[in-house]
Amino acid sequence: MAYYWFKAFHIIGVVVWFAGLFYLVRLFIYHVEADAEPEPAQSILKQQYTLMEKRLYRIITTPGMIVTVAMAIGLLVLMPDYLKSGWMHAKLGLVAVLLAYHMYCARLMRKLEQGECRWSSRQLRALNEAPTLLLVLIVMLVVFKNNLPADATTWLVVGLTLAMAVTIQLYARKRRRDKERAQQAESPAVEEQALQES
Repeated sequence: MAYYWFKAFHIIGVVVWFAGLFYLVRLFIYHVEADAEPEPAQSILKQQYTLMEKRLYRIITTPGMIVTVAMAIGLLVLMPDYLKSGWMHAKLGLVAVLLAYHMYCARLMRKLEQGECRWSSRQLRALNEAPTLLLVLIVMLVVFKNNLPADATTWLVVGLTLAMAVTIQLYARKRRRDKERAQQAESPAVEEQALQES
């Protein structure tokens, strides 16, 4: 029964951890985009995003990571033969990358709070795709183990994942351009009104 308890809570931890990671970098994007807002909106938004980021990281994302790792250790203690498998080595390598990503998010969060983050919203959008790619690879390894298929279905899944990432990036670019056009269209009207008032 212990195996099933560890496995159940491992899956719950993974869901919570990834939910936190997905939303955390999305908050970073909004935080960076707040620079384009006029005062006092800019300060209010930055303060709010800082608070939301800290709460998300401390109350959801990090506990999800701790539960995931703790339950994985429990599973490996119960099933030590898994450590002899190549797929498990690959999975643990990907999890190590994910842990580094988690820690890097904490660093970015501190830099955002201090106003020292040099990442653009576009770069952060690209960074936000990393956990999706890692999730797909980890799930594929767990499901197929040493029999990871290399047939058309596999390439279709890979292609769909890449298409999703590209679509998200293109949509974000379109939104940015639409916003810039709206601001440019608004700018002459504001100048004309100012001239009329003077």
